[in-house]
Amino acid sequence: MIEIETLNSSTFYLNKDQTHPGRCILAFNAHKNELFQLSTDELHLFMDDVALAAKAIQDAFQPQKINYAIYGDIVSHLHFHIVPKYINGADWGDAFTNNPEIKKELLESQYNELIRKIKVQLNQEGVAK
Repeated sequence: MIEIETLNSSTFYLNKDQTHPGRCILAFNAHKNELFQLSTDELHLFMDDVALAAKAIQDAFQPQKINYAIYGDIVSHLHFHIVPKYINGADWGDAFTNNPEIKKELLESQYNELIRKIKVQLNQEGVAK
């Protein structure tokens, strides 16, 4: 993962696998494993961060849908997968494949361009530094 920005309660990362262009992960900053372990205030802040991150992805890449997932079987730290989906793209109409056999990795300059597009959107929301 490549760090994009620290938000109110979480850190926003670009996923190295870009099978779904714009795929990101949002990790809660404090160590928690489950949503129910969050206080009401923490939960509200985290869900606000999820919505903000998803909006930035939507505005930057214009996917037809965004999928959200919380797993944690392997990485036992609370995080959301935020996965843009595109008609005729990978996994359209199905749940996204979290760990595909063949991953789409990019050049550093391509990752930087994706991050730049997301930060432009965060900046418009008054978030990016």
